[in-house]
Amino acid sequence: MTEIDQIINHLTLDEKISLLSGFNSWYTNKIDQKNIPSIKMSDGPNGVRGDSNSGKSSACFPCAISIGSTWDLELIKKIGVALGEEAQAKDVDVLLGPTINIHRHPLGGRHFESFSEDPFLTGKIATNYVQGVQSQDVAACLKHFVGNDTEYERHSISSNIDEKTLREIYLLPFEMGVKQGNAKVVMSAYNKLNNIYCSSHQELLIQILKKEWGFDGYVVSDWGAALETEENANGGLDLEMPGPGNVWGKALISAVKANKVSEDLINDKVKRILSVAEF
Repeated sequence: MTEIDQIINHLTLDEKISLLSGFNSWYTNKIDQKNIPSIKMSDGPNGVRGDSNSGKSSACFPCAISIGSTWDLELIKKIGVALGEEAQAKDVDVLLGPTINIHRHPLGGRHFESFSEDPFLTGKIATNYVQGVQSQDVAACLKHFVGNDTEYERHSISSNIDEKTLREIYLLPFEMGVKQGNAKVVMSAYNKLNNIYCSSHQELLIQILKKEWGFDGYVVSDWGAALETEENANGGLDLEMPGPGNVWGKALISAVKANKVSEDLINDKVKRILSVAEF
């Protein structure tokens, strides 16, 4: 039994579920008496914001579409290292980047934040970016998983994508970032994929990401994208942000007690979050 397993065995259900929602906009909950620290997350892909309270300035890096235009993987890894150093200086544990959505739609208002319309190039960039950031003991977060093509009605729109297109264009850079880059965190998208919210998408988050690709980190919701209690929990989401808990918290405790969500599934979510805290 691992140390993390031992910690989980000594947590109450209430304590476990407290770890699955944020404390505030950027921090997870901590449990001092169980020696469980808070995880600090920060935007973003072209500069480390921190928690906006420190007063420290941030270096501004070129936007992703400019970085993608270089095709220079060595330079991109150096940028990742520099971003990791910036994150360390602001006590950030998880950098919320890179954004690796594909340029596919004319209403994609955040294309500047993504690298390319080419999935293989994007995957190579993501791999080197992640390796650079994580060389500084800061976890990188691949986002937004997946099909986040447009900002128009982004909380409700569905990206309807057939299997071949999904695999070859949309999923490939995430697969490369997980398998080759060993990214520790993945952020689920606001949108639906084939009419199922990405934060509740069991096939996407559990079958493909966690089982097929062997992803052992945690899945965090985009900020405010967690909209469903049982569906999010059973669908593969691990951490609801921002905090305090909106659709989880007491509602998730009730769902577990009603046998609508298994405690084993809760334990898996906690284990994933603690493994990143340990990283």
